[in-house]
Amino acid sequence: MIRPLADAGSFRDPSGRIYEAGGEIYRTVSRRAAEEYGYVQASGLLEKLMADGKVVGTETVDHSVLTDAGIETAMVLRHQRIPFISYPYEWSFSLLKSAALLHLDIHIEALKSGVTLSDASAFNVQFRGVEPVFIDVLSFKRYRDGEVWAGHRQFCEQFLNPLLLRALFGVPHNEWYRGRLEGIQTEDLADLLPWWRNLSFNVLSHVTLQARLQRAALAGNGHHVERAKSAKLSKRSFLAMLEQLRHWIESLKPAKSSATTWQNYAENTSYATEERNAKRRVISAFCQTALPCVLWDLGCNTGDYSEAALTAGVKHVIGFDYDQGALEGAVARAKAGTLDLLPLYQDGANPSPDQGWRGRERGSAQRRGGANALIALAFEHHLAIGRNVPLAQVVEWLVSLAPKGIIEFVPKSDPTVQKLLALREDIFDDYSAVTFEAALSKPARVIAAERVSSSGRTLYNYERR
Repeated sequence: MIRPLADAGSFRDPSGRIYEAGGEIYRTVSRRAAEEYGYVQASGLLEKLMADGKVVGTETVDHSVLTDAGIETAMVLRHQRIPFISYPYEWSFSLLKSAALLHLDIHIEALKSGVTLSDASAFNVQFRGVEPVFIDVLSFKRYRDGEVWAGHRQFCEQFLNPLLLRALFGVPHNEWYRGRLEGIQTEDLADLLPWWRNLSFNVLSHVTLQARLQRAALAGNGHHVERAKSAKLSKRSFLAMLEQLRHWIESLKPAKSSATTWQNYAENTSYATEERNAKRRVISAFCQTALPCVLWDLGCNTGDYSEAALTAGVKHVIGFDYDQGALEGAVARAKAGTLDLLPLYQDGANPSPDQGWRGRERGSAQRRGGANALIALAFEHHLAIGRNVPLAQVVEWLVSLAPKGIIEFVPKSDPTVQKLLALREDIFDDYSAVTFEAALSKPARVIAAERVSSSGRTLYNYERR
């Protein structure tokens, strides 16, 4: 019997935990939660949301699949598997916005069916390509007349405030969010706002007044706390609040969002059309031979080569880049072409780590992995030259991510490397194709190498030893 493995991030929910066994994803349902889940099922809401693709496919299965392993549960659910679990601090502005809108759409539809949501965690949303899907079916519960939105503060801190940070100040949310997994505190955001921002009813009601209430609670002001706890909200007002918030979020756009250097990289004149076509040809041939289910595209830029990989037969591509403009370009490409491409924010020199409770609640990108292959084009020099990471360590790390792949080596003679060296001393005496090949040959076997540019850019097809 395969021993079920508990998901390290699902321990907070007393209604049930997530387990993986034999490649399948299961969720336990406690006795306390089973009645609520039965009510929600009977409403027909979940069936409709699943049919619309808004909620992950879920079915009830024989509970012995987990109870035989000694796990106590009243019910067992089986979920469709998501190709890659991502976190809000890895999403671009547009992905976070689409996740927020999905959450509100689901809540609005739920209220109309006599159901509400018990929380508003952004971690309850995942992506299939760039399409968001809600995964926590035990968050649904029976709506009771007069109840307020219990998850309002959580929604603001995990969805709204990160979006406002970018929309009002032009500051991406990613590093701040990664540093505080519960999101961006309303009190902190309120402190950043100039007074005139409070002339906006939306800002006043969802940021400033929320911050004042929280400060009153922390100061022990029982009067304000009791008023908040005893508040009642009609369903009509509840719906109006959600719909108004949805309209506001839908209108948000990132400030300071002019085209970035790397967003325009694929189109600039330093890389000729025939050289891009040569890359596409090599990537397509590799993917047609390797046929990976999940491919990682490191330094995915606007997703040109991700699209080539998908066209060649790859099922899912997870792209990684640190340039916000490039990521938004990749998201737009995925939407326009209905591509199974998920572009995520990632700094190669400081990738998402294991963190949260006991350092395991939110897994590192590599631990969540599952890549069958990778492509790393015009990537290694950003770490070796741009961030002073020894070339051998860059190569060893890349090979550790996937058993096979394509890595591009960019020589010093290339204009992009010269740009990195323009304002600094060249201290990289061992940066050469010879040292790169020697480093790659230790953990991997080089299947083929093809030069694709006049400057000496070379694509190496490797297979891990």
